[in-house]
Amino acid sequence: MITMAATLAAFAPFPVLEHPPARARTFRVEASQYAYSPGAIRVNPGDTVTIELVSRDVVHGLFVDDYGVSITADPGQTSRLTFVADKAGSFRMRCNVTCGAMHPFMIGKLNVGVNTWLYRSLALAGLAVAASFILFIPKNKIRQETV
Repeated sequence: MITMAATLAAFAPFPVLEHPPARARTFRVEASQYAYSPGAIRVNPGDTVTIELVSRDVVHGLFVDDYGVSITADPGQTSRLTFVADKAGSFRMRCNVTCGAMHPFMIGKLNVGVNTWLYRSLALAGLAVAASFILFIPKNKIRQETV
């Protein structure tokens, strides 16, 4: 029974949650060796996203995986990238201009939609606690208390 509940919590589809209406969102992302600030952006599906990329030190780029959109910014300059967040999920934003030795580790994240993994992990943690009480409390201790 616990196994079925855990499987259900981990893999059952979530009910369709009503998303707020699509809107225009603008984010200022500062790029410097070797990080983006902010490192993560959260939007709702259907939002029109504008990223204002500002480079603080050298030429940097920003490429959003699975969206196929990119932009570059020269030092001290602001460049703008606009697209519609029409794919739900979590996507890497990575620098697509070689900016130094740690360039491959310059990544950020675009989160589109609700973070269902948070809710799934909380449900699984609750099930683990319940299972530990059920499985590890000695049966004779329960019988002694009821007598």
